[in-house]
Amino acid sequence: MQKRTLGKSGLEVSALGLGCMGLSFGYGPATDRGEAIALIRAGFERGVTFFDTAEAYGPNHNEEVVGEALQPFRDEVVIATKFGFKNAVPAQGTDSSPERIRQVCDEALTRLRTDRIDLFYQHRVDPNVPIEDVAGAVKDLIATGKVKHFGMSEAGAQSIRRAHAVQPVAALQSEYSMWWREPELEILPLLEELGIGFVPFAPLGKGFLTGKLEATTTFDKGDFRSTVPRFAPDAMKANQVVVELIKEIAADKGSTSAQIALSWLLTQKPWIVPIPGTTKLHRLDENLGAVNVELTAEDLERIAQALARLTVQGDRYGASHQNLINR
Repeated sequence: MQKRTLGKSGLEVSALGLGCMGLSFGYGPATDRGEAIALIRAGFERGVTFFDTAEAYGPNHNEEVVGEALQPFRDEVVIATKFGFKNAVPAQGTDSSPERIRQVCDEALTRLRTDRIDLFYQHRVDPNVPIEDVAGAVKDLIATGKVKHFGMSEAGAQSIRRAHAVQPVAALQSEYSMWWREPELEILPLLEELGIGFVPFAPLGKGFLTGKLEATTTFDKGDFRSTVPRFAPDAMKANQVVVELIKEIAADKGSTSAQIALSWLLTQKPWIVPIPGTTKLHRLDENLGAVNVELTAEDLERIAQALARLTVQGDRYGASHQNLINR
């Protein structure tokens, strides 16, 4: 597995990380705890050293599963977790008060079975707490050794710049894929200027870019995609054009659509580290194979021209998830 460094932070991780959210949150029933632990350890055995979780990914405490899975090789991995929601429940809104940040840190350390958090993200910007206070609280935790690096998630350019002036931001985690390219407008140039790494979540478009979903696909009530406008039948039908493009390139390369979508992200910047998630071992192997797929300049130009003509249909979050939209 190739390694990458997140910006100027010095934090070295595998070129692809493992997003652990889907093991217990967002996509239906939680994965059996033993199976989830086995999957995480399989990722480590295959070279993954970067694992992403959050206190909000309950109710079976995603952090506890990640902590148990990684305990045998804790010193060989980088664990990222997050603070920022009231009572760890996104629906209740944001809470990044300094006292809440300290509480989440201590509770996360216990659940993760560790003495430090390698990368501690603010899950979403809290409009009620000055970002300088948030950065200052994390800076204090870094001084104690409980946290190693500060991260932000789905933050806007102004918030990033202000926070970075108080405590250097090691990484920004936001949605980015062929299906959602807004970060290219303002965020990626800012991160390059400040030396901040970028960790795209949903790099496979929440499954859409794999080519496994169709307009007729239905989602379980517990799957949050059932409420997302972009996954409505009409939108999925309209958006198939990008899937077909990826399939064509994958066929030419002898790879899969998922591998093309991930390889495309890896080529954008050397400090980009996608964190695809999965609950299945064969999908984990497929995703990790993306590091061996080389896209030529001709491939990238072909993709760029096609994406320039594409207007993706449907919002990426429904009305019930407005507090998850970047600020």
